[in-house]
Amino acid sequence: MAADHGTPHFHNEPGVAVIHVGAREFMCIGAKPPFDHPHVFLDMGSDDEIVCPYCSTLFKYEPSLGHGHCKPAECEYHDAAAKAA
Repeated sequence: MAADHGTPHFHNEPGVAVIHVGAREFMCIGAKPPFDHPHVFLDMGSDDEIVCPYCSTLFKYEPSLGHGHCKPAECEYHDAAAKAA
């Protein structure tokens, strides 16, 4: 669901130490379903990083990535069911 509108969703199924994101407000889902944790809304506010309280993933803001994108790119979550609807 990472698009230019809406709330981007990210996961850390690869188990990386840091995910760089192009949004200060987003959802962390932990791993891909069915092994995801509760989808938690994270808001960095004016900070440049935040840690997910469920999976302890460190997210760092990188505006050059653009809203809804991240590095590594495979950590972007796209719900196939939502796209099909």
